[in-house]
Amino acid sequence: MSTKLDTPAASPSARRLAEEHGLDLGSIRGTGPAGKITKGDVTEAVEASGQGGDAPSAPQPAPPPPPSEGVSAPDSATSAVAASPVARRLAEEKGIDLATIQGSGPKGRIVKADVEAFDPAANPDPIVPPKPTETSPPVPPASPSPSPTEAADMEFEAPFETQKLTNVRKVIARRLTEAKQTIPHFYLTADVRLDPLLDLRQQLNASLVADGIKLSVNDLLIKALARALQRVPACNVSYREDTLLQFSREDISVAVAGPAGLITPVIRDAGGKSLAAVSSEMGELAQKARDGKLQPHEYQGGTASLSNLGMFGIKEFSAVVNPPQGMILAVGAGEKRAVVIDDEITLATVMSVTGSFDHRAIDGALGAQLMQAA
Repeated sequence: MSTKLDTPAASPSARRLAEEHGLDLGSIRGTGPAGKITKGDVTEAVEASGQGGDAPSAPQPAPPPPPSEGVSAPDSATSAVAASPVARRLAEEKGIDLATIQGSGPKGRIVKADVEAFDPAANPDPIVPPKPTETSPPVPPASPSPSPTEAADMEFEAPFETQKLTNVRKVIARRLTEAKQTIPHFYLTADVRLDPLLDLRQQLNASLVADGIKLSVNDLLIKALARALQRVPACNVSYREDTLLQFSREDISVAVAGPAGLITPVIRDAGGKSLAAVSSEMGELAQKARDGKLQPHEYQGGTASLSNLGMFGIKEFSAVVNPPQGMILAVGAGEKRAVVIDDEITLATVMSVTGSFDHRAIDGALGAQLMQAA
């Protein structure tokens, strides 16, 4: 009598069906991968032996309806096994019964790595729970289906830990989601020659040494945006359902990375203040932002925004409009580039800036005028 080690390779369901009909697997030709005997091979052998044609006198249950075209009927034990979609597809491709695999994922869930590491020769028998008898305890109800978020988390096979969102991060997520879903953005990019501005900054800083003030490029950009809004006031607006708020003062929100996330302290009346005042106020607010000590009135109520990532070497980017404002200016890094001046190629310090505009309130031509004025 042959042992399991002598029998040819066969799927667990094929092996069970052959045992039920007393068929020798050695007499069946397998059509599966590497000649593996499948359930279909055993079924054909049963029909060929005549066992399938002589029905017993007792009525037999009707066969299950055939599966849809292109879809194989899942084995009941396999379909009940908890496994990731990737692992399930891989097992089907390899002809492996998931019931024979021990899962290493959460709550014994089978993941891709389990299928790849599985050796059919070392696991000939499926892991099938014993059939309940009349004296068996009732089967507990099935666990509730996971939520969409939990189901998405289960797809990750890399280790992770769950971190609770801070209130600041929740506000940022809510406002930026609202902005991208409700505000029709359009973007305008321009290249700005910085050399004149850098020369001016050097001269101004020389005159402010006695006052202990050192202007940054960002200070000059805040002032430049405020002056541009004075020249093109139609861009200093906020959209409402049936009205526009037209601001008569330029309150510039400046993006600063705080300990809990992005925050935008506001320089009030930036257009009416001196560069020295803008610089001093911005320095104080930025330090408060980094220390997490800004008060609500110091970061709420701006009319337009400026975000500068040039210090990180970012060449160009598009920012999200900060609702309910109508525009934001995104500033990249100044870098040496070859430019054409008076029909001659020369080297200059150039910076790319991109304006993001709320198209409900600001048209393309107005946005272009603001970019030229800035």
